[in-house]
Amino acid sequence: MYTPDKAFFAPQLFIKPGITDISFYENAFGAIELRRWTNDDGSIHVAELSINGAIFHIHEEKLIAGKFNPQGINGTTVIIGLFVNNVDDVMAKAVNAGAVVLSPAQSYDYGYRQGEIKDPFGHVWLIEMKIQ
Repeated sequence: MYTPDKAFFAPQLFIKPGITDISFYENAFGAIELRRWTNDDGSIHVAELSINGAIFHIHEEKLIAGKFNPQGINGTTVIIGLFVNNVDDVMAKAVNAGAVVLSPAQSYDYGYRQGEIKDPFGHVWLIEMKIQ
């Protein structure tokens, strides 16, 4: 959790309106939902999740504020790097949960094993681990 002497990133991921199920993150990455605010129709307005203590938020897109979901702009402007202990296992779980592989896991000479997936909401994740 936040302390004044330690900074950390907390990505804000945007999804299209009307989504009620974000269990992908639990099934793929073992995320824990910490808090959720819903709209009157039960759809997600904001949800706060954690993957092994790393916090991120899911927000309903806000077109007027220029905050778009990746599916609405046919792409993304950011890739979320997620460091894990076993890239292959996490990628397999993510695919079983509904992700699409963009780049299969492979080891690189710069000392990382990495693979890239797109989650069901259009966000791109670089699943990675240091191997050297």
